[in-house]
Amino acid sequence: MSSTLDHVLYQALNERRERNLYRQCRVLSSPQGPQVEINGRTMLSFCSNDYLGLANDARIIQRFKDAADEMGVGSGAAHLVNGHNYYHQALEEALAEFTNRPRALLFSTGYMANMGVIASVLNKQDAVFEDKWNHASLIDGGLLSGARFQRYLHKDLENLNQRLLKTQANQKMIVTDGVFSMDGDCADLPRLANTAKKHNAWLMVDDAHGFGVLGDNGAGLCEAQNVSGDDVPILMATLGKGLGTAGAFVAGSEALIEYLTNFARPYIYTTAMPAAVAAATLTSLQIVKEDAERRIHLQSLISQFRQGARQLGFELMNSSTPIQPIIVGEADQALLMTEALNKKGIHVAAIRPPTVPEGTSRLRVTLSASHSEAHVNQLLQALEDIQYLNQ
Repeated sequence: MSSTLDHVLYQALNERRERNLYRQCRVLSSPQGPQVEINGRTMLSFCSNDYLGLANDARIIQRFKDAADEMGVGSGAAHLVNGHNYYHQALEEALAEFTNRPRALLFSTGYMANMGVIASVLNKQDAVFEDKWNHASLIDGGLLSGARFQRYLHKDLENLNQRLLKTQANQKMIVTDGVFSMDGDCADLPRLANTAKKHNAWLMVDDAHGFGVLGDNGAGLCEAQNVSGDDVPILMATLGKGLGTAGAFVAGSEALIEYLTNFARPYIYTTAMPAAVAAATLTSLQIVKEDAERRIHLQSLISQFRQGARQLGFELMNSSTPIQPIIVGEADQALLMTEALNKKGIHVAAIRPPTVPEGTSRLRVTLSASHSEAHVNQLLQALEDIQYLNQ
């Protein structure tokens, strides 16, 4: 039985290798930062989602250590059993206040949060409408819900409107990324909110890549585009990107949070995140609110990179966020360019199908406030040196 299973699995793996789509982990032996140790080499990294450079911040590390000394390492149980610590509660209250919503609920990961919300709120009598380029967790949540599942063309509100006009569903939910993780562009939340209200639909936004980074105070895309909790009744964001720690949360009304507490299976049946992580995130959140200079510096680096890459003739996406993809085309070409950069001591991920559509493989450059102008110049020089590979 096992040999037959292995034979089938190896066939699928070999097919991926032949199509230049095979994936393997690289071993990191250093903290996150501009320079990291990967497979024993020191590399200048443009791969991390640690957008504000907080993952290795000494203040957050110390708070984590102090809380671990105080509360231990593991939370011991699910939130509803015996795992909901004082620090979890304090973090939920702080996140609710920061996002200007009545309540917030912690999840262990963003994937679990998205699955938990969509699959618990919707059923077979409902319909869910998702942007074509939504994150896999949103897609999977929609499929798991059993609701009629439709994907509208990327950011095409006319296409969305036509689909909404045709549905006979009991309840309707529109689901979108705030910042799209592979393109770096942003959803138009005011127009989406208007569309949702017009069709009596609920709007859910996954702001994983905007939270901490966008807005005057770092509260994310909703703040940046001036939309309220009434406009976006379901807001999800992660803590492991801009805030540099781990986990996720959903923010919304009292009724929403009470409902998820009682019906969202990924929340109910999962051990709570360590209390020390919640304590560390409270410190991270305070830094985000107080240190606008990180976001200002990050925007300066984004402008520097875009200007330099354009001058070199590279094809960029319409992104003003730290996610700055360089479109290459075919998967083998993206791998060649990544390997060439690797030889120059620069780590940039090659993103290939099925994560992105066929023919749109790319180098996904991500910038961080921990980078310097010199780091960006080093990347641009390396891209110029390997430019012939993209011709």
